[in-house]
Amino acid sequence: MSTSLDSGWFTEVFDSHGSAFSLKVTETLHEVQSPYQHLAVYATETFGNLMVLDGCVMLTDRDNFLYHEMIAHPALFTHADPKRVVIIGGGDCGTLREVLRHPGVDRVTQIDIDEEVTRAAERFFPSLTASNDDPRAELLFADGVKWIEEAADDSVDVLIIDSTDPVGPAEGLFKTDFLRRCHRVLRAGGVLVQQSESPLYHSGSIIRELRRDMGEAGFDSVATLPFPQPVYPSGWWSVTLAGKGADVTSFREAAVVATEMPLEYYTAAAHRGALALPPFMRRLLED
Repeated sequence: MSTSLDSGWFTEVFDSHGSAFSLKVTETLHEVQSPYQHLAVYATETFGNLMVLDGCVMLTDRDNFLYHEMIAHPALFTHADPKRVVIIGGGDCGTLREVLRHPGVDRVTQIDIDEEVTRAAERFFPSLTASNDDPRAELLFADGVKWIEEAADDSVDVLIIDSTDPVGPAEGLFKTDFLRRCHRVLRAGGVLVQQSESPLYHSGSIIRELRRDMGEAGFDSVATLPFPQPVYPSGWWSVTLAGKGADVTSFREAAVVATEMPLEYYTAAAHRGALALPPFMRRLLED
C-alpha cells in the first residue's frame, strides 16, 4: 500500500491488488504525528471531510454510516439482550454513537490507544461524537489488548473490535490469543464482532484465517457479513461475528423491523442479505 497527494488528489494505492482509490482534495484541514500513527484530515470536493491514518483512508463524511451501522447493529440485534458493550478501537466514535442508539444498553466502554483520533473527530466529524456525553458512555485512551487481558471473566455482552488494518497498533487485535481472551471476557450468549477487511481481496486469507481463529478460540458460531464501502480497498468491506453460546447466523428480526432508529443503511433485509454469502466467498472460506 502506498499513498500520494498530488495535483489536488489524495490517492491510496493498493499495490498487491493493482488498484487505487482517489478523492479530489480542496484543503488540508489537520495533520499531526501522534505517538502511534500519522493522522491527517482533508476537505474533499464530493465526500466531505476525509480522515487518513498512516496513509490509509479511515472515513469520510459521505459514507461512514455504512461501516458504523454494520459493525454495531448486526451484533447488537444478534445478542438476546445486550446491556454491557465494549468497543476496542473506534476512536472516531461513530460506532459508539450507533451502540448508544439502543436504549436497552446500560454501559458502553470505548478503549482506543490514540486520543488524537477522537480529538480530530470532535473537530472535523462532530456528528460522530455527538453521543460522547451520554452518561452511559465511558471513553478510555489506553491499549485495548491490555484492557482485555485485565478484564474480568464473563463481564461483557457484546465486544466490538473496531480496528484499523491488521498492521501497526491494530496487529495484536487479529491474533488467536487475543480472541481467546475475548471469549473469556464475554458472558454466555455473548457476541464478538470484528472488522474483517475486503471480501473481494481477503476472503481466502485474512477473513478465512480470522474465522478459523475464532473457532479455535472457543466460539460456537461464526458469520461474515459483507457490505458496500466505497472508500475502502475494492469498495466492499466486511465484519465477522462470533458467538459464545449464541447463534450469530440469526438475529432479532422483529426488533429490527420495529426500531425507530434514524438509520441510513442497516435494515432487517440488509442483515438477511449480508448473511447470504455469495458463492465465491463460500468457496474461498471453505477451501
